[in-house]
Amino acid sequence: MNHYDFIIAGSGAGGGTMAHALAGTGARILLVERGGAVPQEPENWDPEAVWKFRRYQTRERWIDDRGQEFAPYTHYNVGGNTKFWGSVLYRMRRSDFQAVEHMDGLSPAWPIDYDALAPYYDRAEQLYQVHGGPGDPTEPDRAPFPFPPIPHAAGMSGLVEDLRRMGLHPSHLPLGVIRPGEPGGCVLCNTCNSFPCRIHAKSDAEVCCVEPAAKHSNVEVWTGAKAERLLTDPSGRKIEAILVSRGPDTVKVTADRFVISCGAVNSAALLLNSANDRHPNGLANSSGLVGARYMAHLATMMGAFHPFRKNDDVFQKTVAINDFYERGPNTRFPLGQIQSQGRTHGVMAQIVVPWIPLWAYDAWVARDVDWLVMSEDLPNPSNRVRVDAEGRIHLHYRANNTRAHEMLVAEMKRIVRKLGFWLIVTHSHRNKNTTHQCGTLVFGDDPKTSVLDPLCKAHDLDNLYVVDASFFPSSAAVNPALTIIAQALRVADHLAGRSLAAR
Repeated sequence: MNHYDFIIAGSGAGGGTMAHALAGTGARILLVERGGAVPQEPENWDPEAVWKFRRYQTRERWIDDRGQEFAPYTHYNVGGNTKFWGSVLYRMRRSDFQAVEHMDGLSPAWPIDYDALAPYYDRAEQLYQVHGGPGDPTEPDRAPFPFPPIPHAAGMSGLVEDLRRMGLHPSHLPLGVIRPGEPGGCVLCNTCNSFPCRIHAKSDAEVCCVEPAAKHSNVEVWTGAKAERLLTDPSGRKIEAILVSRGPDTVKVTADRFVISCGAVNSAALLLNSANDRHPNGLANSSGLVGARYMAHLATMMGAFHPFRKNDDVFQKTVAINDFYERGPNTRFPLGQIQSQGRTHGVMAQIVVPWIPLWAYDAWVARDVDWLVMSEDLPNPSNRVRVDAEGRIHLHYRANNTRAHEMLVAEMKRIVRKLGFWLIVTHSHRNKNTTHQCGTLVFGDDPKTSVLDPLCKAHDLDNLYVVDASFFPSSAAVNPALTIIAQALRVADHLAGRSLAAR
């Protein structure tokens, strides 16, 4: 039987980054990924293939709190969901690490502060080639971005000036793209957001981490390899092996240490599925919190339409409005953030309301500017992941902090009307939201109120780490990916015996 120093399950922002960070140590590493590599093919940039026929999404069905099956928006492939992200790579704000009172409840403090992650944010931005610039009123004190911001397209540039005349402080979105405008680099197309990059010029975990890590002779990558169950030794204090299904076979693989990075839902499901006599309620679950406190951002897509104003911008996802992140215009409570979005295609809109003809949607999106309004979701123990006797995933989720989100949506509608747009259409996934999932294996200092310690090691086990957004005590209101990456680098330093001091 093969034995490894580290087995990492999952190749996304957490697992892919961990493999890259540990590759240079010489330790023997196995990275297991349940999917395969996304092929580079014309369908990568085909809205009908990606959105209508869901070419790359899982066909798996989860079950909601009413017992109804639904299709989660998630992908199983090398690089995980980073292959389909919109490349927005934000640091959490300094206040996000502290306890913050919100309109509908409390966002709890983290067991680490911003300064603990700051040097790892620096490294994460370099590794994932983040382009950004100054001007964000909520940005913590920091070193300059490693790469300059992506310039606003002509139409967005005009809107930015209009926003400034309103007294707002629009800033550049921090974007992970590779060599934009250079030969062989990012072409700033209109199929970035939620599409795989056909030319591998998006800063996803496969391109930035897995492929470079796999060039090391000490790193082995298994694709089509699903982590099914973790096995403990007789004491129950240590993981001995992992059962991995590869095609028709299930293999048992041993290691000294195990890193689980399957995503907040699937990591919790794996621990629950690994229950045994010593851990009858699932591994690492002495607190009863494995699967609990599931969070996903409150997110509303907004299309702003003007019948006589054609939108000629190709790449429009460059603008952020964070003026309402820490308090709203008529309230002391935080509301959230606003981002411009990648171009919507007619077929994408038709999926939401299919009885309207495609030509009408094509005409709409040609005169439309797309925005995302996003607010913090608060932790609630009733929002949780569980698995049934057949191992199927059940997700009980009800969004909260909805009053703040509704206020932010109303404020953005007011702004959009002042920008001169005639009609506004909104859409939200609400209680079916599986993007930006986090919080199911919270980290903290107290084993009674958390699953993991501040370095993401399970309190109940000596050699089990979980590094994905499941460790988040709160969701903040920015995209979670860069924080996952930064914590992965921090945990990797710990596992490699390197100093955790700032670099």
